[in-house]
Amino acid sequence: MSEVKYESKVCSIPNCAENVYKVLSNLDNLNRVKDMIPQDKVQELEIGFDYIRIKVDGLGQKITIRIVDTIENDTIKFGVEGVPMQANFWIQLKELAPLDTRIKLTLKADIPMMFKLMLDKKLQKGLDDAAQMLTQFPYNQWL
Repeated sequence: MSEVKYESKVCSIPNCAENVYKVLSNLDNLNRVKDMIPQDKVQELEIGFDYIRIKVDGLGQKITIRIVDTIENDTIKFGVEGVPMQANFWIQLKELAPLDTRIKLTLKADIPMMFKLMLDKKLQKGLDDAAQMLTQFPYNQWL
């Protein structure tokens, strides 16, 4: 196993860090966009206040992503359960101006070397795409 770290591109959200944090730290808000998740990739999806449980195509088992720690208006840390490796990720927020909050996603995981080469580009693209998607949420409407 080799511990690897992936970081998304830094993206800008036209809102204050407090509003972004309030929306993203309540995973129930994902119910508003779950229809956008490709049905061919996810067979089952369960969303709670502090967790998401999904069955992903190809894994054959449910994985749980759970909020494990937060720093108000700054960081949301997630743990990943149900996968055969250690993994966690976090969302970092930095407010530069009242309507300019920067967001970055970071993933840290122990990945076997033989899978690392196959997953590198997919994991990086997934983080970049997720960060970009988070800039599109209507944060003021979801409070």
